[in-house]
Parts: sequence; C-alpha cells; structure tokens
Amino acid sequence: MRLTGWGRKPVVEAEVFAPYSIPDLRSRFPRARFRGIPRGNGRSYGDSALAPQVLSSRRLDRFLAFDAEAGVLRCEAGVLLADILEVFVPRGWFPHATPGTRLITVGGAIASDVHGKSHHLEGCFSRHVERFSLMLADGRVVECSRTQHADLFRATCGGMGLTGFILEASLRLKSIESAYLRETTFKAENLDHALSLFSEHAGAPYSVAWIDCLATGPRLGRSLLMTGDFIDDGRLQGTVKKPLSVPVDVPGFVLNRYSVAAFNALYYHRVRTARRERIVHFEPFFYPLDGIGHWNRIYGKSGFTQYQFVIPKASGAAGITAVLRRIAASRRGSFLAVLKAFGPANDNPLSFPMEGYTLALDFKLEPGLLPFLEELDRVVLEHGGRLYLTKDARMSGATFRAGYPGWEEFQDVRRKYGADAVFRSLQSERLGL
Repeated sequence: MRLTGWGRKPVVEAEVFAPYSIPDLRSRFPRARFRGIPRGNGRSYGDSALAPQVLSSRRLDRFLAFDAEAGVLRCEAGVLLADILEVFVPRGWFPHATPGTRLITVGGAIASDVHGKSHHLEGCFSRHVERFSLMLADGRVVECSRTQHADLFRATCGGMGLTGFILEASLRLKSIESAYLRETTFKAENLDHALSLFSEHAGAPYSVAWIDCLATGPRLGRSLLMTGDFIDDGRLQGTVKKPLSVPVDVPGFVLNRYSVAAFNALYYHRVRTARRERIVHFEPFFYPLDGIGHWNRIYGKSGFTQYQFVIPKASGAAGITAVLRRIAASRRGSFLAVLKAFGPANDNPLSFPMEGYTLALDFKLEPGLLPFLEELDRVVLEHGGRLYLTKDARMSGATFRAGYPGWEEFQDVRRKYGADAVFRSLQSERLGL
C-alpha cells in the first residue's frame, strides 16, 4: 500500500498490519517478524509514521469504559478525537488538550504528545493521560503510568511510536456547560504588539494567533490574536456547516508569493476593529481546517511541509523576528502561519513544547526550499529552540540532537525494552535513532 504523511511527501510502499482487536493483535504480533512503526490516522505531516512495515491502530476504535464522576475515559488507541467529541460533548465533556485537528487517534495524540491552544495553562495531552497499556517489541503487554514503568510512560509520550504499540489508554476529560465559546479577536499591529497581547491575556483558557509572515518593516509580524472561553448557556447540542472539500490538486502556480500576500492582507483586514467579540461553536474555533476536506491538496502534487519550532520566552521576540525577516526576504510566504504561547515544559524526553513561543508555517515543496529551511534551523538553534517531530520531514540528526537534550535518555529506554531492534520509521532512521 502506498502511504504518505499529511504533507504527501515522501511516499512509501508499505506492508500494513491492521488488527481487528487487541486479542487478534496479541496472538499474531510475536510471529509477524515486524520491523516498522505504529500508525494512527496518518495526520502527522512528515515521515514519522512511515516505514516498509506499518502497524495500524485504526480498527482498534472502541470505547471501553467511562467514569462520569471523575471524567475518565478508557478507550482503544485507534479512537479518533472526533469520535470522543461526537459522543461526549453532548454529555458535557471535552478534552483538556487538543491540537488543530480532531482527525487524530488517541494513540497518535500520546505518541506526539500533542498540544493546543490551552498549553499555557493545561500543558500537553500526556498531562491528562492516567495510564495506557503498551505492547513491547517481544509481544509482552505492560501497564504504563507515572508509577508503573514510569520510564516507558515518559518515553512513549512524545516518543513517536518508537517504544511500542499503544493498545488502549485512560484519559481525563474536562466538564463543559456548552458547545460554544466566547471568542475575542485582538488586532496586533506587529510582533511586539502580538506578544504583549499574549502576555496581557495569559489567563484566557485558549489563545492562538494567525500571523502575516510576509509583512515587513513596522508591520512585521502583524497578527490577529484569538482568545476563547467556553460559555455556560447549556447548549451542548450544536450544528455547524457541512465541510467543503478540495476535489483535486491545485495547480502549483496558483500558490505563489503574490496570491499569499493578497490572502494575508485580506485576512488581516477582515477584522476592522481593534477588538471583536462573538459566540462560536467549538468546531470552527478549535478545528478550522477540518472544515475543508483534503485541504492538503491546496499545495498541489508536489506536497508541502510544515515548519514548526519553539523558542524560549527570553529569546522569543528576537528569534521569531529573525525567522520572519528571512521568510519575508525569501518571499516564501505561508498563509497558514500560527503563533501560540507555551507554558512550562514537561519532563518527557522528546516532548516538543517549552515555555516560550511556537510558530508553525506551511511551505509548498519546491526547488530551493530545503536549503532555506536549514538556514531557519540555524536561527532556531541559535535562540535555544527546537523543531516539532510530528511536523518534521527533513530535519538533520545534528539539529535534532541539539534541540532535544533528552534524546540519549530516550535511546536508553528503547534499548532497555528492545524497542530499538523492532520499532523504526523513516524519521527515526534519518535522525539516527
């Protein structure tokens, strides 16, 4: 089967194992001579879930138990966040941490230790995971939590599937009184203004900014900062518009510096006042791109890569300014540019966030892009930052090791449990793991 990540490059021919149940998997795996990587719904952008052999969790999609008093859900690893939202939002429950798409599996969310608009207050996905069962390289299944096999728990949360195969997990949900939020949009004139708004509204439960990465001079980093908070009107049932879809690959010439610059200007000026407030359903607030089916086709057949980095708070303004200046000078604009503020880092060796600011940018794959991104890598490292493994498709091993000082601890855990001989991806081999 031909497989790609969400960025559509690279492409691999893979042998896919897709067990129907946990007993089915446990009975077959020790005899399968598997050498590859677990895979959820294929929404990581690069090559982290690609290998000649892939172990899919998508048929392991059952809810197993729910404690309504504690808000703890136990489910199989192939359950989508979309499944959880469909069932539990009408009952008054919502994930503590959710990324910008609901089309990922619980296992994938743990393996990427995903974050969202609430990281500054609620941390990563793993903070709200109580335990999970993990199938090791030799077929044994162990319980992992902060007190049982704690080394495996920490290494698996953010470990990109390289420690074993997550079978099922228990995670805490948060109580909500409505499916709607109060969204407040603030218009920032430049990057300094945007960062000051993040600081001013640090108590908002959710915050995120769209940023114009082609603006220059005194407008460099002009942004729209959106904060949100669930309201309590009791409307737990809600409807949104049916998603649109991109039916075919968009021709490559359509997405260029002129069209991106025009889009950015229109998007920034669509908000006409310094502050705008409205009530919105949770779906367009948290998952705007899920409203456009196959949106990755916008970048054409050549595919795209998302470049996401984090820089510590102390050097955040200088580092992001340096990156934005290089992007504007290169005229390689991204119309999907998202800025967020992170809270403190956790102690998982490969978890991405650290206290500071993260910027995510989409770039169409085209000649000259990779050397340009290597230039950005140097800027990020010079300012004490690192790149997000879930979005990565081209980082060097040296850049990875410089950004993730816990990589040796992670490798020690892999060797201890024999995972290094079995679980591997194109990404892990590229990074020297």
